Amino acid sequence: MRFLLDDGQRDFGRTLGRMLAAADTPAAVRAWGSGDRGPGRAVWRRLGEAGVFGLAVPEKYGGSGFLPVELVVAHIEAGRHAVPGPLVETAAAAALFGRLDDWGLAEHRLPAIAAGDAMISYADPAHGPYALDATAADAVFLTDGDTLRRPGGSGPGPVQPSVDPARRLSRCVAEGGDVLASGPAVRAAAAHAADTARLLTAAQALGVGRRLLDDTVAYVKQRTQFGVAVGSFQAVKHRLADVLVALEFAEPLVFGAAVELAGGTVDGGADPADADPAGAGTAIAMAKVAAGEAAYAAARTALQLHGALGYTDELDLSLWIRKARALRGAWGTPAECRARVLASPTPGR
Repeated sequence: MRFLLDDGQRDFGRTLGRMLAAADTPAAVRAWGSGDRGPGRAVWRRLGEAGVFGLAVPEKYGGSGFLPVELVVAHIEAGRHAVPGPLVETAAAAALFGRLDDWGLAEHRLPAIAAGDAMISYADPAHGPYALDATAADAVFLTDGDTLRRPGGSGPGPVQPSVDPARRLSRCVAEGGDVLASGPAVRAAAAHAADTARLLTAAQALGVGRRLLDDTVAYVKQRTQFGVAVGSFQAVKHRLADVLVALEFAEPLVFGAAVELAGGTVDGGADPADADPAGAGTAIAMAKVAAGEAAYAAARTALQLHGALGYTDELDLSLWIRKARALRGAWGTPAECRARVLASPTPGR
């Protein structure tokens, strides 16, 4: 098993990075938080054209196959640029539908997801009571135990406040609505979808942490005290070094978990039905803890080293600081992920 990305995967990440850098994502994030979906949808379409959403869709439905490593590469860049919208949830829904062929859901939903034409909000009460961006999504789905359904009544509830204004949360009622599928296959597919969501949330957190570190390093090289750059102070260097070490330790865990989810090959291409080998869930939980805590440490360090500027909403840095805190608990809090690792028969894998 090898963990190094190949040239194509690295080029894919660099291409996405350049594309998102040119898309003015901070402006899209601020508009999304205020209820204006236009700029965020424009970024979404560009990601669709780049093939990002097809990475979670089997080839027979217009995708590239289920490619966890490439998905991680894409979501690291999405985190680095703070892309708004339910990217993780749409990929998780694609992973879910890919395992539910018998109900016709894959044929009906996956081609639109692969093309970037469908923004999906997906929730599972076992992993949190809220659906992300349910009021902006084209469709909302929930799994509850062995049942997959559309929300009933008037749909998602009112938007709930979040530490990240661009993460618009709605509490969805599991009861009622249209039942789309049921049985043990739904429970297994939901577990696969949750692992996919947890992995990609970890990838986004890793990208957020990298961005926070880069911006903070650039800032302390410019800010001066006593006639010298504050970045020359040993205490500042130590804080930044601690963040760098945490991110460097988290990155191989995230990619290692992606390899596990892909079935043990970094080249990907695993059939979703053959994925999720024993140990993948544990590896993903470890990656989620490491990446979430590293990003949170990066946010705390960025906030402190930027001084009073770090508290202002006007500073773009605040978009990443708030996102780091939100991603830390999304699709599995640190306590929940640690519990899963400890419950594993092989926690040291």
